[in-house]
Amino acid sequence: MKRVLVTGADGSIGRAAVTGLLDAGYAVTGLSLRYAHVCAADRRLVGDARSPVDVAAALDGADAVLHLAAIPHPSLGTPEEVFANNVAATFNVLAQAGQRGIRRAVIASSINAFGVPMNVNPVFPAYYPLDEEVQADIADAYSLSKSVDEQSARMAWRRWGTNVIALRFPLVKTRAELLRFAAVAERDPSTMAREGWAYLDLRDGVRAIVAALESPAAGAHVVGLAADDILIDRPTGELLREHAPAVPLRRPVRGRDSLVDIARARELLGFTPRYSIHDQDQVVSAVTT
Repeated sequence: MKRVLVTGADGSIGRAAVTGLLDAGYAVTGLSLRYAHVCAADRRLVGDARSPVDVAAALDGADAVLHLAAIPHPSLGTPEEVFANNVAATFNVLAQAGQRGIRRAVIASSINAFGVPMNVNPVFPAYYPLDEEVQADIADAYSLSKSVDEQSARMAWRRWGTNVIALRFPLVKTRAELLRFAAVAERDPSTMAREGWAYLDLRDGVRAIVAALESPAAGAHVVGLAADDILIDRPTGELLREHAPAVPLRRPVRGRDSLVDIARARELLGFTPRYSIHDQDQVVSAVTT
């Protein structure tokens, strides 16, 4: 694997991923609808991940694909726009990569793929910690699009033998941005209760992406990610008693323990998060700027 196509290369995760892949020794092709920021990729294309022509051009010379292009929130379009854009882009990228014989792809899924965090109904997860098998209850177009993307990954594996890892990202931001989100969440912890107050430092997000691209795992896999602790600076058990008292807890929690089970990430990717929002001595590295 020498060259990686990164779709959504101008997004916040995309920009960091491009830099991280270059630092890891890969050549990078970036594909984005537009470039509002400096892109470090050695090959940059303006195009739409839904377009067969644009994706075909972007795949020239690529050995692997990192697909990040999406409408990342249901509020950023109509339900029809969000669903149609995300599902069509993922299928187009995976299908074209598969038809070319590309055997490694990583796609961005979401913690919302099981539907509960953004659900308009007063539902809670079936249990904590959340894992990849937690029961789905979907009531919004964005969560549905991510669930379908995971099915598209399985189809790509069965049809073309493309090994696909779908990373279920939680809130992924730089440490400075996470601190701002934490301040808001601490004023009303109930707003993040259904996703278990999960987050991931952007640097760990990039590390997980590189690990997924380099993983020898065959097949299509959904992999949950999160930091080892929660976003809010309070004991996890205390928050659960206040905001999710009826949700079963499958294992004891201590301190600020995470409510996302990342055993699969450890097993398949060899990934362990390094960064915590609560480590006061951390300095945000160049990959996040």
